[in-house]
Amino acid sequence: MGVLGRVLLWLQLCALTQAVSKLWVPNTDFDVAANWSQNRTPCAGGAVEFPADKMVSVLVQEGHAVSDMLLPLDGELVLASGAGFGVSDVGSHLDCGAGEPAVFRDSDRFSWHDPHLWRSGDEAPGLFFVDAERVPCRHDDVFFPPSASFRVGLGPGASPVRVRSISALGRTFTRDEDLAVFLASRAGRLRFHGPGALSVGPEDCADPSGCVCGNAEAQPWICAALLQPLGGRCPQAACHSALRPQGQCCDLCGAVVLLTHGPAFDLERYRARILDTFLGLPQYQGLQVAVSKVPRSSRLREAATEIQVVLVENGPETGGAGRLARALLADVAENGEALGVLEATMRESGAHVWGSSAAGLAGGVAAAVLLALLVLLVAPPLLRRAGRLRWRRHEAAAPAGTPLGFHNPVFDVTASEELPLPRPLSLVPKAAADSTSHSYFVNPLFTGAEAEA
Repeated sequence: MGVLGRVLLWLQLCALTQAVSKLWVPNTDFDVAANWSQNRTPCAGGAVEFPADKMVSVLVQEGHAVSDMLLPLDGELVLASGAGFGVSDVGSHLDCGAGEPAVFRDSDRFSWHDPHLWRSGDEAPGLFFVDAERVPCRHDDVFFPPSASFRVGLGPGASPVRVRSISALGRTFTRDEDLAVFLASRAGRLRFHGPGALSVGPEDCADPSGCVCGNAEAQPWICAALLQPLGGRCPQAACHSALRPQGQCCDLCGAVVLLTHGPAFDLERYRARILDTFLGLPQYQGLQVAVSKVPRSSRLREAATEIQVVLVENGPETGGAGRLARALLADVAENGEALGVLEATMRESGAHVWGSSAAGLAGGVAAAVLLALLVLLVAPPLLRRAGRLRWRRHEAAAPAGTPLGFHNPVFDVTASEELPLPRPLSLVPKAAADSTSHSYFVNPLFTGAEAEA
């Protein structure tokens, strides 16, 4: 079993024990093509260059022959068994020639707050996490693979990063004292950098209803890192009245169900119920769900938290998220007591924005009709004022012997008065104008006093 296989097995075992784990994905290995400027590892006989001003630890797992190598001022090359370097003539390999040297990419480009760089041990088909929860949460175990080199930027230091534990270089840190000694060592400084603070604490999430992630303060940095490849701007959602759930950086199309829970609610059991009972049905294919505990958005009740269920449509079919949301409300109405749910509400995004060729054709036809009407209404007065178009009113008698010419029925006053006024064009059905629906359920099995608790 390879290193990645052992890591995934370890994450699965953690998931079985209710521990939430996050795995760091990128590395600074020599033999990974993505770490080089040419998106390929240095070929035989090529020149190799590391940025002189960057600290980096690089794991080398194979043998390489190079013509010359420029090393950083502060860094290390970790040679695995059988790895090494030899000298080769320039251009001895056909792919090398006399081109530019292979430059190792900036190792400081990887940020702790980038959701792209983490993998969760709780991944399952149909399940996703809102953006803020893709980065390690306060109660998570963080794992850096021991058989890979890495370097992590801890951010600007606006808010400290705190997790339950950190495993790196074969050690697991659960106390701040031990972690501080490691971070101050040369091995720690080669792998963690930036003004941000990193701390650990053995804070288990012992509540069966789940725990709040705790990344609200760091969400601006999470969203900045997530959207950096897009120029810092969210893509346009493909629907009207798009939703933005708590913890999400950009708007999305689908539905959000909010649950007020009692002491009997179990988050993991309810997540499994949605995946097994609902998402497996044909009518809900293509949907994804995220279930987590979040701070309560409304303070009308004493409860400080609620359960957020986010339903997202990824396939071509639309409306499935709303149907599933209503099915979940019906499930709460029938089984709320057994599930430990006191009440449920839902929000749904509006109709999808037309993006097909048929929609484009319909839009073009409508634009042409509007333009034609505009020309018929505006052009004649302008042309008449310019003396280029003349006609006589129908009621005015023409002098005898004057040629009648051609009567344009469009400008016949009597005919125009008999025609009904054109109705405004509408390309959106009336039913789609109501873009957001709201539903609400209060469990009748619980008294008002219990719901207020």
